[in-house]
Amino acid sequence: MVKAIIFDLQGTLVENGVFPSPMKQAKYVLRIDSPFSDFVMRFERAFMTGKHPSLKDGFAKVCEEFRITPKDFILEKLVGLWNKNKLLSKVYPDTLPLLKELHGKYKLVLVANIDCFSTEMVDKHKLREYFDEVLLSCDMGMLKSDKEFYKSILDKFDVDPSEALVIGDSIESDMETARHSGINGILLDRGNRREYSPKIISLDELKDNLD
Repeated sequence: MVKAIIFDLQGTLVENGVFPSPMKQAKYVLRIDSPFSDFVMRFERAFMTGKHPSLKDGFAKVCEEFRITPKDFILEKLVGLWNKNKLLSKVYPDTLPLLKELHGKYKLVLVANIDCFSTEMVDKHKLREYFDEVLLSCDMGMLKSDKEFYKSILDKFDVDPSEALVIGDSIESDMETARHSGINGILLDRGNRREYSPKIISLDELKDNLD
């Protein structure tokens, strides 16, 4: 029986404001030649597990991680990209109706690997009112993939892994991370492009998976 539902933020509840995703564009702008999954892990750990004085300082930290000496215009380009993404982001049409229906019936937890300058998206879209807990990597000092991240959720709500469910759009950072914590996950594949089970292509389908 599911007691707690853990939702990812970007790509799951909130649509990016720029395409391709900010992360993919950052990899291109920085000219980093490594597998995307490796890039994301290192980028997020450098940029999204703490506080930075400014966005520019945050991206300088990323460059330090990849041993890049950035030119000023590169940092400014990344700052502009991040600000545009925040400004143009929007909730998916199926997000709020589902959250309103689930609120009060389950313990709802919002999680995200996110930098300290993008957390305003949570408030911009007034998401906090639907969640019992909002856990963001920049506040916790760890990523979703870190062992203690999901353990803290289970401990707080006193639920077993079998009583929790993760909903996210990434196989690697959502589904695999949940599995390593003993938590079941359902992939949200809005474009219906990936082979994975179980998966849904809309949040409207989630209710059928909770019965």
